[in-house]
Amino acid sequence: MAEAPNPRIAAVLSFVFSGLGQIYNGQIAKGLLIIAICTAGMLAIIIGSVLIGYWLMFESVDKQGLFIGFALFLSGIIMVVILGIYSIFDAYRFAKKS
Repeated sequence: MAEAPNPRIAAVLSFVFSGLGQIYNGQIAKGLLIIAICTAGMLAIIIGSVLIGYWLMFESVDKQGLFIGFALFLSGIIMVVILGIYSIFDAYRFAKKS
């Protein structure tokens, strides 16, 4: 019989990178889904940062491009933070129930 996962280890792993705690708990599909969504959020942050930086350096991107950059950056930050907090609490709660 396998040993029950430690809730603290699950929470720390999810703090290090969202989804790792779920994988540690044996919820592989859920962990990979969280990692994929978190990766999409990080890509949104990077693309938004590039658009904002390009506008600041060259001012050749129109105002719409700047707005899209800010929207991508902020939505990516919000997505990663909310998903990170959810991942930590979910991994802890699931391991505690096991």
